[in-house]
Amino acid sequence: MACRNGFFEWTQGFLHHHFLWLLAATYLLAAVCPGPGEAIRHTAVPNTEAVGVISLPMLLLALLLFNAGLAADTTDLAGLVRRPLTLLAGVAATVAVPLAVVAGLAAGLGWWHDPDEARCLVAGLGVVAAMPVAGSSAAWSQQAGGSAALSLGLVIASTLLSPLTTPLALAAVGDGSRSALLGAGTVSFLVVGVVIPSVLGMTVRRLVGAEAIARVQPPLKTAGTVILLVLCYANATASLPSVIANPDWDYTALVVAAAGILCGSGFAAGWAVARLVGASGSQQRSLVFGLGMTNNGTGLVLAGAALSGMPAAILPVLTYNLIQHLFAGAVSRSLGKDERGEESYRVLLMAHCSRPL
Repeated sequence: MACRNGFFEWTQGFLHHHFLWLLAATYLLAAVCPGPGEAIRHTAVPNTEAVGVISLPMLLLALLLFNAGLAADTTDLAGLVRRPLTLLAGVAATVAVPLAVVAGLAAGLGWWHDPDEARCLVAGLGVVAAMPVAGSSAAWSQQAGGSAALSLGLVIASTLLSPLTTPLALAAVGDGSRSALLGAGTVSFLVVGVVIPSVLGMTVRRLVGAEAIARVQPPLKTAGTVILLVLCYANATASLPSVIANPDWDYTALVVAAAGILCGSGFAAGWAVARLVGASGSQQRSLVFGLGMTNNGTGLVLAGAALSGMPAAILPVLTYNLIQHLFAGAVSRSLGKDERGEESYRVLLMAHCSRPL
């Protein structure tokens, strides 16, 4: 068992440290070899009266979030409940800030030469803005010395509230995409594919105990990363083949710029909210990653279902998925440099103070 867990720990470490390159590789594979990904997207279980068609990507997403629920140690959340200001401010900002940025971008796209491309861009970024906080933000935050409790609280609260907040957020996007997004059973999708698996995972953890989950945590983490990469590959096949076959360089550049603005605004908002509520250093780091990173697995599955006939609208979701990890890596390295600088200063100060007078 220890040997097997050692293998999975090494594998997960490799996947984590090379995730950005692996994500880029899945996008390249989707562009040049879309067949298996298209098969995954179009595979579904029989219709059910409660939720309609359940696609294979939706099942994979549910498994991914169940896995995340198993890993969620909620024992440290009591302090947040007693002093909820930082958590409440963070959750409110995860809804308000992205939507404000998307609304600003939409208002500024009147000059763009192709109105259809502008609507597709707003639709894709609207999906990104409406998603709950990414579970991966907790991993990035922990690596940078953030508050594990606050990171987990942001993920859980935004996920549980998503059936309420996501439809409201999606209703704020342009008219050209509103019917497609809200007509795809969004609330049912979020309840069945996001909330229930997350809560079920946390419930199972409480029933079987944290020690039992810890013993199988390495393979679970590895499986979660692999599932996320499969989802990224499958949903990228809805957009990237046509992008490669008929490149539209000006629209691609616009997408990259807009996704960068949205992502950078989220990370910057994390700093601003932390200063506004007087958060501690570790909480500040959690807010930065929490506001800057959205649940890309959920966003890709929702975009693939609701915007399958609008490949140009899926491209912003894919682009943001890549850019947010670039931002996270850059912020993590910057925080690491700050920590090393502070440590060097403390060492020098102690050495100076210890000198005889």
